[in-house]
Amino acid sequence: FPLEAVRAEADAVLEAESVEHYLVPQVLDDYFVDEANKPREMDDSKRKTKVVASLGPASWSEEMIPQMIEAGTNIFRLNCSHRRDGDFERVYPLIRKYAKDMGKKVECLGDLQGPKFRVAEVAGGPSAHIDLHSGDILEFGICQNDTDDIRPGRITMKPTIEQNALVKACMVGTVLLIEDGLMEVKVMEKVSETELKIQVVRGGKLKARKGVNVPDVEIDCAALTKKDIEDAEFILKLDPPCEYICVSFAQKAQDLQELIDIMD
Repeated sequence: FPLEAVRAEADAVLEAESVEHYLVPQVLDDYFVDEANKPREMDDSKRKTKVVASLGPASWSEEMIPQMIEAGTNIFRLNCSHRRDGDFERVYPLIRKYAKDMGKKVECLGDLQGPKFRVAEVAGGPSAHIDLHSGDILEFGICQNDTDDIRPGRITMKPTIEQNALVKACMVGTVLLIEDGLMEVKVMEKVSETELKIQVVRGGKLKARKGVNVPDVEIDCAALTKKDIEDAEFILKLDPPCEYICVSFAQKAQDLQELIDIMD
């Protein structure tokens, strides 16, 4: 429901901004209830907070884009993970055209994919899963061969440059978050640069190719992949160019410098 989501966000931030001046300490020597009696703010032109809307198959049609602008979108996010089949080339001019025709200031944000960290496949097929229970001790490592899939007692990741670097960077005590933090495991022993012993802190049903994040560890890999560089060069050639480019895996200043060098 892209239109409903944009309207809800725009309405929420507008209302929050309209009562911001009430959120100060007040001496309660009488009853001051203006904030409760205030009529709802309806003038969207007063809103300062920008609403960012991600474009995808449900929202990037020629019919939907002007409706999303009218609903309150200020910035359209173009997810470079989905840059294929000429969709960006088709959608980008539509955003600029309708924003101009409607007299609206609408900006664009190119979101680079960055390196991906995901668990491998689960033995048993695409619909299979394993149950992780709090307190369980498991192996966690890089796939040793093509059949080294996830199975009870063992979680694996494919041997990419980035994922090898992730496991290598882990130390005893490192926390790994799986599937956006729904599951959490902690390193109990570093067996080698490609193998760990972990304990489940927060369990769940682990399915294939779920994301892995290590928030407290610096991973020795480039912030921009070959695809990111190609996407950044594409974004910069758009006319007019995107107002914003996001780096998805920035760990240090040098990671942003890589993008700045491409922009220069």
